Amino acid sequence: MTYHGAVQVGGVPDVRELAHLIVTKVAVGPHDNNAYLLRCRATDEQLLIDAAADAPVLLETVGPRLAAVVTTHRHRDHWGALAEVVAATGARTMAGRIDAEGIDVPTDLALEDGSVIRVGRIELTVRHLVGHTPGAIVLVYDDPQGHPHVFTGDCLFPGGVGNTWGDPAAFDSLFRDVSAKLFDVLPDETWVYPGHGADTTLGAERPHLAEWRERGW
Repeated sequence: MTYHGAVQVGGVPDVRELAHLIVTKVAVGPHDNNAYLLRCRATDEQLLIDAAADAPVLLETVGPRLAAVVTTHRHRDHWGALAEVVAATGARTMAGRIDAEGIDVPTDLALEDGSVIRVGRIELTVRHLVGHTPGAIVLVYDDPQGHPHVFTGDCLFPGGVGNTWGDPAAFDSLFRDVSAKLFDVLPDETWVYPGHGADTTLGAERPHLAEWRERGW
């Protein structure tokens, strides 16, 4: 199968099969949120990134077994179906420590910059990026048999960093963190899975960093 990452609310999910990990991307809710189901090929353990909306759709995608749900940040459109998904599956909840208090569903594990999440035999590294919200996180999977993959929530999209609502200090913080923790340490081949819309790569976005800095958004 050829993965393209272009999904629509009400449409079918898109599936990417890596050597050790299967990524299923599905679009849900009135804000066209992306949710990502990660499944370890060796153990079948699963983790969901952002139980955003449309619990029945997410539960159909997940199936009967779900180990955990990671919420990338505290904005409601990224956790609107969290309570229903957790109630149905018993999954543990995880979120960045600073944003956890802004999520109505209690967080079982508060994540810090550098925390490692294990999904079966898969490891995801947490990076804390400040600006879109104070405690937003992204998850980096460094594929041992390929290029890295990063799930960016609302911190990085095709064409720019996430919305900072005209706050220069918040933009400067987010731009600095995205640059230092993603662009400066990961290769161009790194695949970016954002919280809304189409995917991209760091290589496609890297030539535009100076433009983003200059425009301030």
